[in-house]
Amino acid sequence: MINLFKITSFISVLIFLSNCKKDDSDTLTVSKETIEIESDGGKAYFELQTSAASWTIEYHAVWLSLSKSSGTENDAIIWIEVDTRALEDRADTLIINAGSASPTSVVVKQRKSQSLLFEVDKKSITVGAVKSSDSIVVTSDYPDWTSSVDNDWASINPSSGKAGETLVIVKVDDNYGTSDRTAKIELTADNTQKINITITQKAGYQKYNTDPIAPDATGMGSTATELANRIGLGWNIGNTLEAIGGENAWGNPNITEAYIKAVKQLGFNAIRLPCSWDQYADQSTARISQTWLNRVKEVVGYCVNNDIYVLLNVHWDGGWLENNCTTESKFAVNAKQRAYWEQIATSMRDFDEHLMFASANEPNAENATQMGVLLSYHQTFINAVRSTGGRNTYRVLVLQGSSEYITADAFPTDPATNRLMYEEHNYTPYQFTLMTEDASWGKMFYYWGEGHHSAIEPDRNPTWGEESEQDSYFQRIKKDFVDKGIPVIMGEYGAYRRTTPADLTTHNDAVDYWITYVTRKAVESGVKPFFWDTGGTIDRNTNTVTDQRTVDAIIAGTK
Repeated sequence: MINLFKITSFISVLIFLSNCKKDDSDTLTVSKETIEIESDGGKAYFELQTSAASWTIEYHAVWLSLSKSSGTENDAIIWIEVDTRALEDRADTLIINAGSASPTSVVVKQRKSQSLLFEVDKKSITVGAVKSSDSIVVTSDYPDWTSSVDNDWASINPSSGKAGETLVIVKVDDNYGTSDRTAKIELTADNTQKINITITQKAGYQKYNTDPIAPDATGMGSTATELANRIGLGWNIGNTLEAIGGENAWGNPNITEAYIKAVKQLGFNAIRLPCSWDQYADQSTARISQTWLNRVKEVVGYCVNNDIYVLLNVHWDGGWLENNCTTESKFAVNAKQRAYWEQIATSMRDFDEHLMFASANEPNAENATQMGVLLSYHQTFINAVRSTGGRNTYRVLVLQGSSEYITADAFPTDPATNRLMYEEHNYTPYQFTLMTEDASWGKMFYYWGEGHHSAIEPDRNPTWGEESEQDSYFQRIKKDFVDKGIPVIMGEYGAYRRTTPADLTTHNDAVDYWITYVTRKAVESGVKPFFWDTGGTIDRNTNTVTDQRTVDAIIAGTK
């Protein structure tokens, strides 16, 4: 007998289960089954709708990206972005899963681009005669590119690259030829695309480093710091070897060994020799007169033979370097800088570490661009000196700053280790130290420092640049250089007496005070002071002191 109750119950269960399955089944739809992206890249979207609690999207292509690949929204807009050009037709399938719904897919296609990038930011480079570098930027859509250079005096690094932007450094060797020369860089991508870049290198002067010798460390064992620690007080023989017109043109007699000894006897164990070279050189060849090289070498010998450290520089010298820290002058100045220092360094090569070289004097670099040019002059100086070999391989070299002073991190590259010093000058405030007549922008200061202002002539008291200014200056120098292991030379400093102040006693006391204060601050900061004298303190004819107060003020600064 059929049990109708059981049959009815079984059918009810089947209907219930059937209804449950229908009600619980997730839905999933997309607004587009195929999406095509522009061949040069772009964005597109599709809409995703589902009744599931969450969804995910799987894909494999690295050339596309999604605004999101998972979510909980029942209605979502998915953005697809491609930011690269297609080298060939390409496609990828997005697989979308949502709960129990059947997976669905969206095909993303991109056709081959007809405008693939393979370019450089410049197709010609002009460089100076001195060994240097420049750069180009290679932008490529191709996966790989390679290069070749048709002359061995030029090279690039890296010589190959991948898709994207690549910074390439172009290096050139010294050109000692009498005419410009060219080289060609060829870049190749995908075996078909080619770019030619022309390098033009300016002609230089002939090579004056004609007999470089092997490094010689004899008598050259001190680092820059060790050498600086042996320098006490320094003295400038100003307005003499740098005088335009000859050694005596600015009123001083020839430097004698007796004068050098007199300076040493006063307590100075270092001498700075401001020197001119350009007026003694053939301007078509940059060859310096051998007679002048011999004369300078003779004076250096006076110093070294008397155990005096000597700093030999390229001084103002008509301004060929100092007034031309510009991109327009960079090539010509570097060529001359190299030619002169190859000759100077070769001529003075046999002196031991008592002799130091200085690249310049007071270069006019007032912004970052000009400072970059000045740094190239310093780099040329270092390269030229080191290239001559012998003791110059280890000689201490001195680099100059300016109003846009060099930072220790930006120093040029030196193949020698710990053989560089830094130089600045100190005439603050100018209206007190050097100004010789009133100007529309301000008057001369006759007085300076605490306790040395005048009640008789208050309009000649300083309005800036007193002790706090000096304190800040030396704190900066110490922090930025000395504390980082780079010795500093205060290559020039000084304040000078006038006869015009109404309160002459206070004026002279103020000059003494400035000299002592600045000397003391320099010594305390580890800075080596070189007083600037043009013959007003020591009579160079008789080698006798004519301004004992100045000498005493300098010495007092060391105590």
